[in-house]
Amino acid sequence: MSASSVLTQLAASLVGTIAFSLLFGIPKKYYAACGAIGMTGWGAYLFFRLFLGPTFSTVFAAVIVVFLSRLCAVLLLCPATVFLIAGIFPLIPGGGIYWTTYYLVVGMQNLAVKTGYSAVKTAAAIVLGIVLVGLIPQKVFRFLGARFSKGAARE
Repeated sequence: MSASSVLTQLAASLVGTIAFSLLFGIPKKYYAACGAIGMTGWGAYLFFRLFLGPTFSTVFAAVIVVFLSRLCAVLLLCPATVFLIAGIFPLIPGGGIYWTTYYLVVGMQNLAVKTGYSAVKTAAAIVLGIVLVGLIPQKVFRFLGARFSKGAARE
């Protein structure tokens, strides 16, 4: 994968996440954080794809998205769901769901099963990433948020 392709994908994930935030009525002051989280998640997915399959790459990217969402929630005093829903958007297997439906409609059941199974694995990977970070106590994020705020205040 070329550097220009990666940069294009990162830019598209940033713009797509911000557009999704706009569509879902997220306050404007959170657009940058939502976009950065979505772009970071997609960048993590692309990085892990170099070494792992798509399912495990999605798990690790989802973990990063959820971790950053919970951290931003503490830093910006906003529910983590605001950042999580927007940030997870680039990882959602929309294409797989579309092609599964298409193959079902045109009678290509073998391809429908293959793409459907892949989409379900991706969705399950996202859920696993959310659950793994959800197990981390909120005290950890408050501690990290306080440490980050103190470091930013010194500069």
